[in-house]
Order: sequence, then structure tokens, then C-alpha cells
Amino acid sequence: MRTYDLTPLLRSSIGFDRVWQALEPALQANEAAPSYPPYNIEKLGEDKYRIAMAVAGFGEDDLEIVTHEGVLVVKGRAQAEPESATYLYRGIAGRAFERRFQLADYLRVSDARLVNGLLQVDLVREVPEALKPRRITIETAKPVEPALKAA
Repeated sequence: MRTYDLTPLLRSSIGFDRVWQALEPALQANEAAPSYPPYNIEKLGEDKYRIAMAVAGFGEDDLEIVTHEGVLVVKGRAQAEPESATYLYRGIAGRAFERRFQLADYLRVSDARLVNGLLQVDLVREVPEALKPRRITIETAKPVEPALKAA
């Protein structure tokens, strides 16, 4: 396992706390990290994204999506097993899960839907008008006429 020492960067950066908080779990992640349920992250446009999670066997009432302080949390509640069920082979997981995604600034959930066993969560970046680039028009100044001297 590799370890990275970010101390030199931390000593010389100010105001990047959220960046370091987002990087720390990624740098410490290993192969034993939970991989259920599998998911894709798609870029649909300049400011549009979609997370698609394979949640076969879960209904809308079994899933919960919450955003708080820049973190998207998707939870699935385990379903009760019917007592009459006898499995010869069980390959479809129905266990509870919690998956967290760190969201960039101004990224918000615009829509969520369950389609054919895939939970699709659409995200859109909405930068406030005050932070968007503004084009400043340059006016041409009229030449100043020299003053006439009184004789």
C-alpha cells in the first residue's frame, strides 16, 4: 500500500480545507472498500452529470437520497426475507447499503428516478450569476477639443 505525505502542500495552502477533506479518503482507499452496489458516473454535458446505481430488488420506498453540506448520500434498506423462501442459489444481493459522494461547489441534485433496476440521480452545476464571468464593454472616449484661447 502506498502512502502520500501531503504535509508540504498543507503548510503552504490556505482555505483549501474542503479539497484536503475530499482527497484524504481517496488516498486512503484500498481494494477492501465496499463495492456494493455498483455504479457509474456519467458526464451528460458541460454542467450535467448522472450517477446510475444498480439496485435490483429495491423499490422506491426502500431507497433514500439525501444531500447535506456538499455530500450526496444514497441509502438502501435491507428487505425482509420471506420465511417461506428456500434458495438453492442466491446471487442477487438484497443487503442494506450506504454510498457517499462528495459534491463539488454549486452542484445540486436535479432529479432522481428508478428505471429497470437502476437508480438514476441527475446532478446539475448552477453557478450563481455573481460568480459567472461578465463581459465588460469598453466605451470609446470622445477626443477632447483643445480650448480656444481668448485674445
